[in-house]
Amino acid sequence: MIETREQAIEAAALQTARLMAAAAISAPKASGKDNVQSFVLTGEDKDMLAGHMRDIAKETGAEFFERDAGNVDRSQAVVIIGVKNVPFGLDHCGYCGFENCGKMAKAGANCALTVTDLGIAVGSAVSIAADHRMDNRVMFSAGQAALRMDFFDPSVRVSYGIPISVTSKSIYFDRDPGAVLF
Repeated sequence: MIETREQAIEAAALQTARLMAAAAISAPKASGKDNVQSFVLTGEDKDMLAGHMRDIAKETGAEFFERDAGNVDRSQAVVIIGVKNVPFGLDHCGYCGFENCGKMAKAGANCALTVTDLGIAVGSAVSIAADHRMDNRVMFSAGQAALRMDFFDPSVRVSYGIPISVTSKSIYFDRDPGAVLF
């Protein structure tokens, strides 16, 4: 069997994306509670994500959603990582800015410990991409669009997308300098 360069790139990108999703799940978490969810998008699902990003750009006027959607279009895969907003029950933590978990939940805020877990999971995932020499970029915009796609448990309110690309020059950093960066 002969595998073309393009076939090898697609397979390597998908395998790396799968390893990234696994790394997000196995990343250390506060109190060992696993509230992290992850998905790998390719093909039509990846295209649908880019479409939602463009919809948000039109609705909000935030041009970087459109720019980032173009990056998603040119990526081989996108890893989506989110976290359930489950209060830890540490009534004297205060990291969320509220006196206790009950007041935080009543106000509709996010638990700082679960959001921290998300950050650690994202860091673990991008380290896998780096180890495999895959260009990547953490995107708030892709995560926001993913929340619209109803993949997640309804308690997930914070999500990031990490598109990965295999090209001779990173598509994520050679972008329009006039575009608003986030």
